[in-house]
Amino acid sequence: MAGILIIAHAPLASALQEFTRHVYGEVPDRLKALDVMAHEDAKLTLERAVEAAQSINSDKGLLVLTDIMGATPANVASRLAHMTEFAGNVRVIAGVNLPMLMRAIAYRSEPLDSATQKAMHGGQQGIIPIGHMGHIDDNKKMEVKD
Repeated sequence: MAGILIIAHAPLASALQEFTRHVYGEVPDRLKALDVMAHEDAKLTLERAVEAAQSINSDKGLLVLTDIMGATPANVASRLAHMTEFAGNVRVIAGVNLPMLMRAIAYRSEPLDSATQKAMHGGQQGIIPIGHMGHIDDNKKMEVKD
């Protein structure tokens, strides 16, 4: 079973972890959250990420979910994935959302690349327009686009 590490701007990572407690009644095994505080030194964040990753890594690998590509959490996750001590057995997905996290948990016993693909697919499927689709013109009421 792959470990899952959520690295995101505070308080998103811990909020996502608490969501899993809400759904499962407890935090699933080998799931950790790492909140990145505003203005935190990236070197410190990387040290904390390595420590968290080591505690949940296994021969099945590690899936890292992060929030925004190009921001500190994603940059740290990318550096983590390229560290030799993890032997290329880390996958990183940016754009974490709740459906992605649920899918990652559900499929983490599969091979790492398969679990990664299923988590990404779950995240994409979780983005759904709901209700009235239109735009607001400042001079008019909401207009519907066909």
